[in-house]
Amino acid sequence: MTQRAKIDTDGGGTGTTGPPVVHRPAGLTSAEVAERVARGEVNDVPVRSSRSTTEIVRANVFTRFNAIIGVLWVIMLFVAPIQDSLFGFVIIANTGIGIFQELRAKKTLDGLAVIGEAKPTVRRDGTAAEISTSGIVLGDLIELGPGDKVVVDGEVAEADSLEIDESLLTGEADPVVKKPGDRMMSGSFVVAGGGAFTATKVGREAYAAQLAEEASRFTLVHSELRTGISTILKYVTWMMIPTAIGLVISQLVVKDDNFKDAVARTVGGIVPMIPEGLVLLTSVAFAIGVIRLGRKQCLVQELPAIEGLARVDVVCLDKTGTLTEGGMDVTGLRPLNGADETYVRKVLGALGESDPRPNASLQAIIDAYPETVEWRCTESLPFSSARKYSGASFSEGDGENSTWLLGAPDVLLKAGDPVLPEIDHLNEDGLRVLLLARTAHGLDSPDLTADARPTALVVLEQRLRPDAADTLAYFADQNVATKVISGDNAVSVGAVAGKLRMAGAENTVDARRLPTDREEMAKVLDENAVFGRVTPQQKRDMVAALQSHGHTVAMTGDGVNDVLALKDADIGVSMGSGSEATRAVAQIVLLNNSFATLPSVVAEGRRVIGNITRVATLFLVKTVYSVLLAVLVVCSQVEYPFLPRHLTLLSTLTIGIPAFFLALAPNKERAKPNFVRRVMRYAVPGGVVAGAATFTTYLLARHHYTGPDALAAETSAATLTLFLVSMWVLAIIARPYTWWRVTLVAAMGVAFLLVLAVPWLQDFFALKLVGVTMPWTAVGIAAAGAALLEIAWRWVDHRFPA
Repeated sequence: MTQRAKIDTDGGGTGTTGPPVVHRPAGLTSAEVAERVARGEVNDVPVRSSRSTTEIVRANVFTRFNAIIGVLWVIMLFVAPIQDSLFGFVIIANTGIGIFQELRAKKTLDGLAVIGEAKPTVRRDGTAAEISTSGIVLGDLIELGPGDKVVVDGEVAEADSLEIDESLLTGEADPVVKKPGDRMMSGSFVVAGGGAFTATKVGREAYAAQLAEEASRFTLVHSELRTGISTILKYVTWMMIPTAIGLVISQLVVKDDNFKDAVARTVGGIVPMIPEGLVLLTSVAFAIGVIRLGRKQCLVQELPAIEGLARVDVVCLDKTGTLTEGGMDVTGLRPLNGADETYVRKVLGALGESDPRPNASLQAIIDAYPETVEWRCTESLPFSSARKYSGASFSEGDGENSTWLLGAPDVLLKAGDPVLPEIDHLNEDGLRVLLLARTAHGLDSPDLTADARPTALVVLEQRLRPDAADTLAYFADQNVATKVISGDNAVSVGAVAGKLRMAGAENTVDARRLPTDREEMAKVLDENAVFGRVTPQQKRDMVAALQSHGHTVAMTGDGVNDVLALKDADIGVSMGSGSEATRAVAQIVLLNNSFATLPSVVAEGRRVIGNITRVATLFLVKTVYSVLLAVLVVCSQVEYPFLPRHLTLLSTLTIGIPAFFLALAPNKERAKPNFVRRVMRYAVPGGVVAGAATFTTYLLARHHYTGPDALAAETSAATLTLFLVSMWVLAIIARPYTWWRVTLVAAMGVAFLLVLAVPWLQDFFALKLVGVTMPWTAVGIAAAGAALLEIAWRWVDHRFPA
């Protein structure tokens, strides 16, 4: 796939003389750039890391349930006291909080997106410099190297063994070799070689604009949590419509009561059926999660990634850049076959100077052997993760020509070579070893490595990330399996994993011996944890194999060889210092390059999912008992027992305030699937018990009280039962208890007692317990309901385990 490339050595720092092989265009002049800016030919695509302010306001205000509640609120303002319209003010407050939190999240996302934005290298006036993508103008000459993303459409001007991966556009995994004059599409990226291209389409005309719009959109809706809530709301709507119609007919037609009072009680029956706060609270929980992670320099490019990583049960880690830091140090040079060490140093120095964009290994060699030699590089072969070696041909100035390869010893050497045992011994110590070999073939020869003569071993030591061991231990403690998948030598990878005390590090698998069958590969992956010599395509296949066994897979990485796997994984995590390509396809970017941030993301996702599951039960218990009460009222042909003010008070104390605190509390429980089933298995029995207990109290109160004020006394007794049963639901949901959870539940109880005890609050909420018999009967029925709740939920746990 790789072509040889002629190198322009004029002024390249190699100390060579002679005319350049290839002319190097100088790019646009400053005057030409200014002229294009004036004409508006700039790459003015705005950074979109979230919804616009208008979209946020529209999404929070113009909802189906806000419309229903808004109409009911307007009606109540005309027919009832302000106390019965409190639910409308609560909705305004909740919607305002939702907008405020999302705007805060938007500000965080936008700020982080600018930090993590790719900065392409543009050549102007003969000088190359990094600029923001928005600074590119039509006709700019943009330089490319391994890992660089093509940010605008263009045409190749220079190509030095340039290989482009267009898989994000075409789905074709094989790199495409580009030559001068070939078309470049934004959204592709460089996997090997280098070059430059001229921008032919910028701004919204470029394909990158459409990709960016899709990749960076604030995607709240695409998650199991949001989908589950939408499913629940759909069923609630269908339940609510016939029930509400029946209630309206019952209260306005069948009962010949005071019209305004009948309307108020009808609205009081409809409003609590709507779990409007559930959607809001989910949005707020996600938004606060983004803000929290943003403070830790973690850019969440798609919000469901917070949820997704919490569901992950396998994390695939690339060793280089994830477990180890990017830099390396040369710790030894071992000449082979009688090679002269001084000459070897010259070769290594020349190889370093031949590559304008060295990778971490070659940069370590450049730092260790900075010798400048009077050699001319005539051809070069950039490093490729698929090949696992690089090469260059030199004219040494004394009439001698030589071709050298530098790369993985077990790739360049034949099996059984006497040098391999020594290399294995070094790898077992966690050292990385490169082989310098001389070949008699040209760099474009198919037999390039056939007769390569080993000349020296370059021993490199990788720098372990100080936080890697603790992070691996965290995942092990959370029952999340970790798999180290690296292109490096398997023994060396295993040694690094062993230093980090990773379980299974002693059983390292060489990926070249992995089965190609997906099922067989999945079995090997389940049984082992450390894999070396993995090709980019194999990384992708390994992710697919794990997913085929029902695993939710996260993939971390920072190099071009990780892109395909990152793209296919359920959650892709890129380092901020990684290539532009990895940052483009990842849902989460760790801008501080700290692998130790991952536990924070997992914890944030678990907090959101676990807590929303908790509070969803609270909201839906209310929906179930509201629908049941309405049905019972219609069937019994009696007045609806509650005014809107009563249910506003109950919802605030047993759902609204507690749900806000519970939704933001720490929660380390791993996320489980089947959100709808897990919520409804508690909500249905809870709602049925609460509704039945309340209606029982109401019917007994109707037989107990007589006179003109009987309905108010009946309502107060029914409200007491409903509050106590709802409080028991809250007490169950709040488990396991901590001091603040107990305080929260107790505070809600005290608040209700204040309403019953303070005269002006009694009048405001129309709540006054009359006599002794019926209030204590209400308490007794509530106690029986609480006991039944405990039995029902324990049975549900046993019969329908989560």
